[in-house]
Amino acid sequence: MRKIMNKGYTFLFLLLLTAFVHAQEEVIKEKEKALKASVDLTWEANKELSENEFIKAEADYRRAISKSDENVVAPYNLGTAYYKKESLEEAFGRFKQVGELASEKPEKHKAFHNMGNVFMKNEEYDKAVEAYKEALRNDPTDEETRYNLALAKALAKKEKDQDKEGDEDKKDPKEEKEDQEEKKEDKQDQEQDNKEKDEGEQEKDDNKDGDGEEKKEQPKQGEKPDEEKQPRKNQLSPQQVKNLLEAMQNEENKVQEKMNEKKVKGPKSKNAKDW
Repeated sequence: MRKIMNKGYTFLFLLLLTAFVHAQEEVIKEKEKALKASVDLTWEANKELSENEFIKAEADYRRAISKSDENVVAPYNLGTAYYKKESLEEAFGRFKQVGELASEKPEKHKAFHNMGNVFMKNEEYDKAVEAYKEALRNDPTDEETRYNLALAKALAKKEKDQDKEGDEDKKDPKEEKEDQEEKKEDKQDQEQDNKEKDEGEQEKDDNKDGDGEEKKEQPKQGEKPDEEKQPRKNQLSPQQVKNLLEAMQNEENKVQEKMNEKKVKGPKSKNAKDW
């Protein structure tokens, strides 16, 4: 009984193994069939592209890519076609796809080399450096990639130096505003100093002009003028009072005219400071 059960288990195991192997063979056959169809479409697309039928070629490349992910030639050729048409975003996407799917180093090298070229076109030099480095890891003998790497490094350094100089020259908006306010305050202070200086010189000149005149001492509060302190011998007649008033008025007019002349002339200008 036990022998019969063992034989049954063995038979079942062999049956399952046979089914599994058959299924794997079918999968392999399907993949090979899909890969062949993809390659055929790629060849067709290559032909159409050579005849300048880009739209048909693009459609066949896309069909080839959808048929099999083992055919990395289709996305690579489509990426190259996009690159030539300056469709850099689409080109980069296809080169990146090749870099992820490719199992052979030569294919990876070409993909990363072209990704570096796209970065160079977009002036993303730091990213281009990394892409070229990855390309050289897969093919250290490619002199073109090595040259492009050196160029990308030089341009990246130049860009960083220019950005550094721009940051040094660039002022903080807050600091710039403070500088403007400080200049405005300095200007106002200077104007005020000039005004006070002019007023001081005016006052000095006015005092100088009056130095030759005898100043009469003003009576103190509660005191009478000298004339009133001296006793008068005779009383002035009305005509004498009138004549005296007219004489005083004439004298006052002369003094006023003299003062007006001085005002018109104004203070003398000075070119040097008084020390």
